[in-house]
Amino acid sequence: MNNTQCQTYDYDVVIMGAGLAGVCQARHLLLNVPNIKIALIDPRPEERTEKDLKVGESAVEISTLMICKELGLYDYMVEHHPPKFGLNFHWPKHPESTENINDYHHLWAIRQPPLASVLIHRPKFERDVLRMNQQMGAVFYQGRVVDVDLTSGDGLNVVKVKLDREYIELKAKHVIDAAGRKFIIGRKTDNVLFGPENVRGVNNGSAWMRVKNVDRTIFHSGYDPLVSTCSHYYATNHWMGHGHWVWMIPTDTQNMELSIGLVHHHDYIQAQTVNTKEKFYAFLEANHNIMYRLLKSGEEIDFHYWPKLAHKSKTILSKDNWYVIGDAAAIFDPFYSMGMTMMSFEIDTITEVIRAKLAGEPDAEKKRAVYNGFNLGMIDRNNLLVSHHPKHLGNASIMSHRMFIENMWWFGMMIPLYVGKWHLDLKFLAKIKQPGRVYITEILTAVYQQLTELAEKNANIGFMYTHRADELPFNYIMSRDFDEYIHLTKYEPQRTNVFVSMQYTHFFVAIWYLKFLWKGFGLKGLLAPQNLKHIFALLKASALAGWDNWIFKWKTKGVPDNSITAKAREDFKSYQHQPDLQPWISLANEKTLPNGTHEFPSLKDKNTLKVPELVTLTEEIKS
Repeated sequence: MNNTQCQTYDYDVVIMGAGLAGVCQARHLLLNVPNIKIALIDPRPEERTEKDLKVGESAVEISTLMICKELGLYDYMVEHHPPKFGLNFHWPKHPESTENINDYHHLWAIRQPPLASVLIHRPKFERDVLRMNQQMGAVFYQGRVVDVDLTSGDGLNVVKVKLDREYIELKAKHVIDAAGRKFIIGRKTDNVLFGPENVRGVNNGSAWMRVKNVDRTIFHSGYDPLVSTCSHYYATNHWMGHGHWVWMIPTDTQNMELSIGLVHHHDYIQAQTVNTKEKFYAFLEANHNIMYRLLKSGEEIDFHYWPKLAHKSKTILSKDNWYVIGDAAAIFDPFYSMGMTMMSFEIDTITEVIRAKLAGEPDAEKKRAVYNGFNLGMIDRNNLLVSHHPKHLGNASIMSHRMFIENMWWFGMMIPLYVGKWHLDLKFLAKIKQPGRVYITEILTAVYQQLTELAEKNANIGFMYTHRADELPFNYIMSRDFDEYIHLTKYEPQRTNVFVSMQYTHFFVAIWYLKFLWKGFGLKGLLAPQNLKHIFALLKASALAGWDNWIFKWKTKGVPDNSITAKAREDFKSYQHQPDLQPWISLANEKTLPNGTHEFPSLKDKNTLKVPELVTLTEEIKS
């Protein structure tokens, strides 16, 4: 490439990739950093097609908060994408009989979770949010990244791009790789780790396809008045089996589009047995016949196969001002739809580091280092969540217990942590790194090993219903809001009391573990020294969080739960009801034309539908 013929353009941030991660990161920066100059690069045109359908159509609470709350897209998502009513799981009663819904044991979502989630039609979302970003000032280049010159420290990075008929260079201090499995920065810096030995033994592949105009009544009639108060179909349905699971995700309500995919572990199901459309159909016909029938009821859109899913990165936020996000950073298994959750934390922390560095704040580099460590830890814990899967997935007794404890951490710690923006608080992040403060990895590792032991014995220790209030004492439900942060709208940074959630979650996990040991191993297992060590460690972490809870309450005494609500209450003190109506008949007469029609010039003169720039609203709220 002849550099002398290149046009050069300068930006604050260049984002390589305009998929889900790229467009969300761009919008988040635009909303939080006024006047920032952003360029997005992607070889695909602005108008996306069905060929752009990809894995990652299901959001959970945290990723929905990012998309809807942080990016201001609640109305857009309601109008253009399906709702989601939790996660459902199904295990065959007899592997040879899977023709209809009654052939399975079920773990249904019994109601709408306290915080809503959404399903996403990826091409539509990426197209629309890209256009929103352009309207807010971002520049889009349809082209291919041919090289990236990364400099050390705060020097300018150069992204070289091939457009349709020319080459250009984009210079920016900050460069973000959101180009997925192309690993533009990952390969340039040897930043990506592949292979089971680097991802806690996870060795999986995936086959998936999309169909439209399906007959959803093959799955369920929609009538189930005694079990649930929400839709069974508009959810992420998981069909469980030996060494595999199958997802079923509605992505469009108008043309009844459906994504159905298989995640298989190579030690149990080899790639060459499911890597074509015909083999994929045959696998479903034999092992989940209801899914096969549902697929065949619709019109095929596409088929894909990835022999390897799992990878992770060594660095997420580099000291040299490059960043990796989304699939470019890590992916393991879409079982809990955690890819977008990891992305949400990455977006928040990357925006804060870029904002701090552009503002010249003295602690910007410290934030970068701490946030990088936090994201790597978050990624590793998500890796842990899908480790030891092969022997557990198809066993309804084992897997229902496993999912119960995993969801206890999700609702009890991860969601309040994200809502309160505690992942951006340097003191909090330092505190939870102290020994004994958080006991997640240790207890899950022990439980997974014990579940494997029980699975190898083919033990039946019962079935745990995730969302019911009769599985643990004190009517515990895992989605309980111990701080009432939802009902009190504690959405400002560090208003949510994450410590009380940590306190009770560690306590109830200890209760769960006691029950599990008794059911699985009896008194001998309950009194085993190593198991007692885990119980005492959980209770210690609960006590430490309880102390932090008391300190937090003392420090925030008198601080309003929500400053906007507090101001509204203060403003209302001067309210006086005025039982008056303003005259309107004369207005109607003025606007009546001789032919009987009406003209409303005041509405023509004012753009009443124009929505203020969200960055302006953000600044108003902050002020």
